[in-house]
Amino acid sequence: MMGLQERDCRRILGAAGDLARNSILLMAALALQVDPALADAPKKWRPEQIGWESFPLKPDRTLEYKTVTGKDGAPVSLKLQVFLPMGWQESDKRPAAVFFHGGGWHGGGPDHYYPQSRYLALRGMVAISVEYRTINRFGTTPKECVKDGKSAMRWVKAHAKELGIDPDRIVAGGGSAGGHIAAATALVSAFDEEGEDTLVSCIPKALLLFNPVFDNGPEGFMHELVKPYWRDISPIDHIDEQTPPVMVLLGTEDMYIPVATAKRFEKAMKANGRRCDLHIYEGKKHGWYNLWVSRDDMAEALIRMDRFLTSLGYLKGEPVLERGVM
Repeated sequence: MMGLQERDCRRILGAAGDLARNSILLMAALALQVDPALADAPKKWRPEQIGWESFPLKPDRTLEYKTVTGKDGAPVSLKLQVFLPMGWQESDKRPAAVFFHGGGWHGGGPDHYYPQSRYLALRGMVAISVEYRTINRFGTTPKECVKDGKSAMRWVKAHAKELGIDPDRIVAGGGSAGGHIAAATALVSAFDEEGEDTLVSCIPKALLLFNPVFDNGPEGFMHELVKPYWRDISPIDHIDEQTPPVMVLLGTEDMYIPVATAKRFEKAMKANGRRCDLHIYEGKKHGWYNLWVSRDDMAEALIRMDRFLTSLGYLKGEPVLERGVM
């Protein structure tokens, strides 16, 4: 370094050090596929920030968990959309949430539950939104939806180590028909995928249910579609003393899920000594908590979910989202 003053050397070495640190941070972000903007995230988000900048809805990883047959007879890979917290490492043992989208078993997609997934990732959990067979795309039935739900839960538990997940702290959630699938992973003993290792339990430790289809009986949602096997697939008819704790959010104006059904579910849970946190929202319709309906209402639903998980020990501290105006 001939001809350089001491202060110049220090400046060059300092710049080199900054460059090295920035390179390491960038490589880590690329390795995890996590948006570097998350590193500058605020302490609390507002409803209007959901989906923007430091609250991105793009998954950090996409993984395949199962191969099935499509309508044309060709193999199709079903995928998991994974959301990782900042600072995640494979050696972690974090709690995790697995979400199933709604769509009446006919349609919908994993992106429905990207906001919930990212929120929990921002709170330090690993969150996963599941692709499963739907009637419109695959020509299948609700039985295959349940099979895929169970397969996804088993795959996540079996691969917990590489996902940085504690296999004993995995919860399941979903809305509408996705709420049915989540509940079925905990309550329905039928409809396991043929050849799957059923020694790996698909039962979650808790349920996060948003206007769920948990009654498939004669008065339940789309009963005619599942009539031949409704007793086997209806979650409300299988509650027992082993049912995990449940959070249920429902609006009084839901045209598919009557409040009376939710209260019957709550009564059956309590009769078996199980926890059921039922939250009824006056005037709200089916799917009231979705991002495309109301950001403020979504914030309310996320905060309810947060407080429920905190009470179970899966999260710590206060929610990182502010309530909007409902």
